[in-house]
Amino acid sequence: MNIAIIGCGYVGYAVAQYWQQKMSYFVTATTTTPGRIPELKAVAQNVVVTQGNDPEGLKAVLQNQDVVLLSVGAKGANLYEEAYLQTAKTLVSILPDISSLRQLIYTGSYAVYGDRNGGFVDEETTVAPSSDNGKILKETEEILLSASSTNLHICILRLGGIYGTGRELIKIFGRIAGTTRPGNGDDLTNWIHLDDIVSAIDFARQHHLQGIYNLVDDAHLSSRELFDTVLAKHNLPQIIWDASLQSNRPYNAWVSNQKIKNTGYKLIHPHMLF
Repeated sequence: MNIAIIGCGYVGYAVAQYWQQKMSYFVTATTTTPGRIPELKAVAQNVVVTQGNDPEGLKAVLQNQDVVLLSVGAKGANLYEEAYLQTAKTLVSILPDISSLRQLIYTGSYAVYGDRNGGFVDEETTVAPSSDNGKILKETEEILLSASSTNLHICILRLGGIYGTGRELIKIFGRIAGTTRPGNGDDLTNWIHLDDIVSAIDFARQHHLQGIYNLVDDAHLSSRELFDTVLAKHNLPQIIWDASLQSNRPYNAWVSNQKIKNTGYKLIHPHMLF
């Protein structure tokens, strides 16, 4: 099987490694950074330097591919439109010319749900992103879903916060030990381990999943519970909460993962690893 990965960062690299080494697929990886070519050659038979807004570059990558994973990431908070939306528009514009392609899997974000004050959301919930970048992610999903057809399945995985090997929770949150944060820490978090992201992406490929699926674990910890646990384990000072200040998190929802479970997917790490 021929598989292309557009965007080979933290997630894409791990998936490429799995598909090449465990499944023996022919993997083509793209990057926007020429300096990463040697690193990516360790996990992909073919490495291509191209931009998400380059139709000819992407068309060359997708020729004769069976599956494409779109796993891009913005290099800055002001680069979401370039990384996500422009890439999606360019990709969709060339898909009619790629007759071999049968599935596109996209790693999005649960940020599209916005701030629900901790309320329950699932894939049937109308998204209401509360930030400009969340709105860009929403539009990216819409653009990609518009390309769905009987011959091409589009699968969107709305990921929780990503952690795992090399991106452990203490690396993410250790810097905030002992600091004062706005709010009371009751806002809910939704996380997913890298192992589950890789596994679920391959599950989606195997089962030709189509449509939108939330990919989060079962924990749904509040920010207070999460920070307290991480910092206590490493003997670091706890967070001080200032309830007189409003929390500045742009999303707060209890995200259901039942839909992907109903397909038969079983979480490797249903609870968070501290």
